[in-house]
Amino acid sequence: MSDITWIIIAGAVATYATRIGGHLVLSRFQRIPPRLNAALNAVPAAVLTTLVAPAAVSNGPAEAITLIIAAVVALRLNLVAVLVVGAIAIIALRAAGLG
Repeated sequence: MSDITWIIIAGAVATYATRIGGHLVLSRFQRIPPRLNAALNAVPAAVLTTLVAPAAVSNGPAEAITLIIAAVVALRLNLVAVLVVGAIAIIALRAAGLG
């Protein structure tokens, strides 16, 4: 098998292991402690940050402006609204020639 096939298999195994591991750990609790609940609620924001921040730093100003707009919207609205506003902002800024 090629290297790419092995990388895909390893990624699938790692993903499956972390999902099952998380389920096994959380199934041991009768009630999720508040600190753990807060940590789990922070995961989506952390994942989005790891996806968006490199693009904002290494690309043009459209990405940086979109990141700022999304951060401001995130203070007031839910995640779906932030994604929609961010998508509209990046499309508009790139169409305006900033991308």
